[in-house]
Amino acid sequence: MHTLGWIGTGQMGELMAMNLLKAGHRVHVYNRTIEKTATLVHVGAIETLTAKEIVEKCDISFIMLSDTNAVKDVLTKEDGILAGITPGKIIVDMSTISPEDSQIFAQLVSKKGGIYLDAPVSGSVGPAKAGQLVILVGGDEEAKDLCQPYFDLLGKKTIHFGENGKGSAAKLSINLLLGIVGQGVGETLLLAEKAGLERGKVLEMISQSAMNTPLFAGKRDMYETEEFPAAFMLKLMAKDLGLIKEQADRLDVELPLAEAAKDTYISARENGEGDSDMAAVYLELKRKNNK
Repeated sequence: MHTLGWIGTGQMGELMAMNLLKAGHRVHVYNRTIEKTATLVHVGAIETLTAKEIVEKCDISFIMLSDTNAVKDVLTKEDGILAGITPGKIIVDMSTISPEDSQIFAQLVSKKGGIYLDAPVSGSVGPAKAGQLVILVGGDEEAKDLCQPYFDLLGKKTIHFGENGKGSAAKLSINLLLGIVGQGVGETLLLAEKAGLERGKVLEMISQSAMNTPLFAGKRDMYETEEFPAAFMLKLMAKDLGLIKEQADRLDVELPLAEAAKDTYISARENGEGDSDMAAVYLELKRKNNK
């Protein structure tokens, strides 16, 4: 059995690390705000004061952070991940970052003798708690196979897309669809309401139609009450759509729906909905049409 490390105990990371602990694994935890490890430490995780110490003590270290800057910080600072890597150590980055940054980080880890997997996840708080995420992997297949028992505790399916960067590319692809669907539901509700239809009946219509999805079902009550507690924060969706725009530009592909969604989510973030669930893009659409 490997010794495991977990770096990043925010909304998703805490739930994911908890599943490893519940399965009986020894897990060292680190967060830049150390107080955020308290819940995990209370149930048996080992508090660790630096990312360097995590990597020194653990065979496999997982990272779950909010963005590229956060990952770069824990990798490269004086007491960071790179300072603790020795040959054979595996670093599994489950954060949502660009494919290019994943490739850069993989090279940095490789130079120290370690192995880097980009393994972002599709799914939010509910699937994270239930261990039902979809894990999207780029990097060495043998390292992926070594990590598979732990991926099986975190998710319902692991898909290996190829070399480093391909897992991150897959995550941007699925999150593009997520962002577009979120805006699409909001626009549907707005059009119906402007036509004088009762929102409850419109929600029921969607639920009974071929357009019903687990995503919509999970957010239906939010639309009903116009209260949007975050399962996936809107500001993270806005961040991801920015990464998608950068990726589309690099690949010279035109994505008009992605462009429109990016502008709406960024506007919603700037108007105070950043910490709300991504479904709160509906409120931004209403605000724009409050004429």
